[in-house]
This record gives sequence, C-alpha cells and structure tokens, in this order.
Amino acid sequence: MRDRDSNEDAEALALRALVWTLIEPDRAMRLLSVTGLDPHDLRARASDPTVLSAALGFLENYEPDLIACAESLGVKPESLVRARAKLDNGEFEA
Repeated sequence: MRDRDSNEDAEALALRALVWTLIEPDRAMRLLSVTGLDPHDLRARASDPTVLSAALGFLENYEPDLIACAESLGVKPESLVRARAKLDNGEFEA
C-alpha cells in the first residue's frame, strides 16, 4: 500500500472514501446529518477540500467505518487520517 503524499493524492483518496461512504444509504444519511450538508450541496461541492476533509473526519469518528473503508480502498487507515490532515492544513505538494 502506497502512502498518499500530494494534494492530488489526498483529494483523490478522500473522494474515493466519500464514494465508499455514500454507497450505503444509512451511512450516507449519517454523513449528511453530521456534516449538515444536503444532497445537492454535497454533489456541488464533492471536490471541495473542506467537504472531503469532513467526509474523512466522519470516518475517523467511527473507527469501524474507517477500518472498513481503508480495507475496501486497499490503504491503511492511517492514510485516510493523513489525507484529512493534509486537506485541513492545506499541506499540498505539487
């Protein structure tokens, strides 16, 4: 499993995690409830680093989902956590 180092990689990983989250309807509804986003806003802002960070934070706050998502995506859970930190801190590398 390769670590994600650039902003493109952090954003791509976060977007993959967001898609994973939205596949299961109950989990998707919890995400919307916790983040305060509505479906239209989520669609319009799906590539926004703030939204992607919120999606990763949502997974971090429920470890079983974080682990299941990481396994599904073929990455370590720590990679998802690091991606959120990069998105939060704007630590983007070219």
